Amino acid sequence: MNWAHTLMADLAYDTRLAADVRLYDLDAPAATRNAEIGARHAATSRGVPARYSAAASLPEALEGADVVVISILPGAFEDMAKDIDIPAEYGIGQSVGDSVGPGGFFRALRAIPMLAEIGRAIRDHAPRALTCNLTNPMSVLTGALYAAHPEIRAWGECHEVTKIRKQVAWIANREAGDDRYSHRDVAVNVLGINHFTFVDRITLEGRDMMPAYRAFAEAHAESGWSQSEPGADAEHERYFGTRNLVAFDLLRRFGIPGAAGDRHLAEFLPMADYLADPDRWGFSLTPVDYRIRDRAAKQARAEEMRVGDVAPKIRRSDEALVDQIAALMGGAPFVSNVNLPNRGQIAGLPEGAIVESNAVFHGGGIEPVLAGRLPEPLSALVSDHAQRQSALLRAVMTGRGEALYDLFRSDPQVRALQPGQARAMFDRMRAATEGLIPEALKEAM
Repeated sequence: MNWAHTLMADLAYDTRLAADVRLYDLDAPAATRNAEIGARHAATSRGVPARYSAAASLPEALEGADVVVISILPGAFEDMAKDIDIPAEYGIGQSVGDSVGPGGFFRALRAIPMLAEIGRAIRDHAPRALTCNLTNPMSVLTGALYAAHPEIRAWGECHEVTKIRKQVAWIANREAGDDRYSHRDVAVNVLGINHFTFVDRITLEGRDMMPAYRAFAEAHAESGWSQSEPGADAEHERYFGTRNLVAFDLLRRFGIPGAAGDRHLAEFLPMADYLADPDRWGFSLTPVDYRIRDRAAKQARAEEMRVGDVAPKIRRSDEALVDQIAALMGGAPFVSNVNLPNRGQIAGLPEGAIVESNAVFHGGGIEPVLAGRLPEPLSALVSDHAQRQSALLRAVMTGRGEALYDLFRSDPQVRALQPGQARAMFDRMRAATEGLIPEALKEAM
């Protein structure tokens, strides 16, 4: 409903690639529907039309693949509702609930075995495939691919850093008095982990834009600044829009701006910092019932597109995936922020943990760019999350369910609870995830 259709539109807009796209879904009719929608996008192609087919099995989809793209929903939105609703009863409000905090933790418990299964299938059927993970919690799940297939050539792709690049383009356009620049003209040096990312350098056409950004953030530190998504309706803006007050405040606190959206950034800090008063900080706690209604609307639009009542629109999205693939297939090198195991690209963060920084995509693969080091004590906060994510992944992959509660309890959102409350919440969330966590792991929890 989301990333597949975006990728189809981007492939139709692109003129560099000739793509043979195999779609696989546990829900076979969904894959068939998307193949039909893909064919309608291909009919509008500016280049070589992509070919779409639905595969009957995961091995069939993977055999001989050059590129694998993973976008799944771990469980159902109804499971995600429990991730949100149970912690809310204990005073923990979550704006997203898919990366960290109690919601992100249990989503990871459901999803790590799924990504490990996919990783092993890639090992067996397409061991040299270049693999992009779009699924959250991105850090843990990209790590799961490497745990299942250590030789995998995988990266995690996230569009959150686009937000600060759009802000800088807006600043530059306002100065120029013309819509001269887009986010693609803005270069940033990215440091952190997924959804808890920061930038310490910003340039546009060789100009250092950090002073202009600092002045912009200071001018809007109290009122905030928002930019609507094109085509977004009022309800979407209500639940997904922000005023960037969290990012501006993190700049004040740590000396460099947050690069992800406020709804994600807030979840990495203790409840008292931002989540306890989201209205004050200009963002909402997105309810899962809205996601369910939005899914129904997207299903209706998809059916209209499938049968031809709605025509695909030829336009380039803000996503970088097609540019990354084109570079990997031998096109011009492309620089993008991605999630990869830390091999020294970010000093001070745990070796081997999945971190987010820039990397160069080229015909030889993906090469991380040395990003430097986050300022203290920010580095300590990011490192704490990275260590917890790595330990969570190890515990699930090795079946050490007895280690999970202590990891859950150590999250900044949960630490303020009394031990009895934290244990009760953990046990209720475990029971609510019945059937989606491996039995051996669940018994040891």
